[in-house]
Amino acid sequence: MAAKIKKGDTVVVLTGRDAGRSGEVIQVLPKDDKALVRGINLVKKHQKQSQSQEGGIISKEAAIQLSNIAVADPKDGKATRVGFRILEDGRKVRFAKRSGDLIDG
Repeated sequence: MAAKIKKGDTVVVLTGRDAGRSGEVIQVLPKDDKALVRGINLVKKHQKQSQSQEGGIISKEAAIQLSNIAVADPKDGKATRVGFRILEDGRKVRFAKRSGDLIDG
């Protein structure tokens, strides 16, 4: 199945403690059906000091389930479902079902 959420997309969180917030997808983990979103689902991690990194408590993004995020509509920034369309030149592109605008290219 084609990827509805890709790296670099702006997404809106639908459920959980970050509901309503939006951010950019850093990484998609298709095997786990999860994604990392910048500034969303932050967790505190106790890190031991190493030669390259300082020790202490750091904040980092934890993976969030793909079903709990939706692509933000390019027109108004609200959550939308994603559809696929074949253009005249033969390219398959994603579009926002809410407004009909193209998401990529």
